[in-house]
Amino acid sequence: MNIEDFRVEKLGECRIDNPIQKADFIADESRVAYSSNTVELANCVHSNEEIPSFEAAGIRSKIFHDPTWSKAAIITAGGLCPGLNHVVKFLTRTLKTQYKVPVVYGIRYGYRGLIPSYHYEPMILTEENVDDLHEAGGSVLGSSRGREDEVEMVDTLVRMNINLVFCIGGDGTLRCAHDVAKEVKRRKLGISVVAIPKTIDNDICFIDKSFGFETAVYSTGTFITAAHNEAKGAYNGVGLIKVMGRDSGFIAAYSTLANSHINYCLVPEAPFILDGAGLDAFLPNLENRLNKKHHAVIIVAEGTGQDLFKNQELRKDASGNILHNDIGVFLKDKINEYFKQKNIEVNVKYFDPSYLIRSLPARGTDAVFCAMLAQNAVHAAMAGRTDIVIGHWHDRFTHVPIKLATRQRRKIELNSPLWNAVKSATWL
Repeated sequence: MNIEDFRVEKLGECRIDNPIQKADFIADESRVAYSSNTVELANCVHSNEEIPSFEAAGIRSKIFHDPTWSKAAIITAGGLCPGLNHVVKFLTRTLKTQYKVPVVYGIRYGYRGLIPSYHYEPMILTEENVDDLHEAGGSVLGSSRGREDEVEMVDTLVRMNINLVFCIGGDGTLRCAHDVAKEVKRRKLGISVVAIPKTIDNDICFIDKSFGFETAVYSTGTFITAAHNEAKGAYNGVGLIKVMGRDSGFIAAYSTLANSHINYCLVPEAPFILDGAGLDAFLPNLENRLNKKHHAVIIVAEGTGQDLFKNQELRKDASGNILHNDIGVFLKDKINEYFKQKNIEVNVKYFDPSYLIRSLPARGTDAVFCAMLAQNAVHAAMAGRTDIVIGHWHDRFTHVPIKLATRQRRKIELNSPLWNAVKSATWL
């Protein structure tokens, strides 16, 4: 890794005393090593090389922005995800109660809310109107996909005297935040742009966990149990569950280990053969299992098996993400066709809980994680950090340059302990 890749943008020198009293301030030079490999770290020290590392997140004793004269804007963009409202609440509370920022705007319907032609009036967020926000799923601010013109958006920020911008979203949202930050820098404006990673798929690089993921895994368990009950309730029953995971199969993999009823875990990272000679192919292996056990449970991530679709037109959503073909319905139909041709009875029950799960509020430790991400985002912005996303690495919160975080998708490594554990628990 290039040391320069980890460099965090700063608006300028922090000269203002932090108004928060009795805090455990973190030193500006505090870092979190990228690698946990002791040999690699020792080699850097031995060679007198700088260790690749992230700037540690946390509250600073000196800040850049004067809270008394600050105005903040909070944006949620992209698809829904458990915990969005929780993050909005704790961003607002930290800004209002700890830093005494007088005005916090909630920008409606994603980046569109910064474009005057849409005529979306911003919300004024207060301690009172966010008090119960964590109990609701979805986003109180609304959301939208697709990029907007960064010049026009920065014009709006300037016109509204906003100097703190918080963007909550996934890969597309982060890229748009980066464009806004670049335009701010081009104009030499004192506006901090800080992102909070929101991806239920857990697929943002250099961040080991994103909010909403844990709730998704927990909630999938209900459907796995139902699929298992349906499968065992009929002769040659097959319970088939499709979960979210456009390019990365983390929800499917973790759900497999969290609920051991799963017999087949299919993810985008691991191509498979649908039919053919021998038990290495999925359908013959499923037939062999049904001959022995008379039931099976399958979980599949939405982006799996796209190579199995022939002559399909490539389509993209407003954010530029490839719209995948429906692997869940495809597998259901192929299973029914295969066993019908063999004159073998099969009873397939299909579950697609995707939109139900992503609309839930965050639960348990996932909710705690939302709160801590939000607090660290506010501390970073007040200290003049910009063009960053709040990360989590080696159990520490970090500042990750957006350009680094969006370099590529985070995916399951097929030689990792996670995937080895999944393989040992299922047919793979």
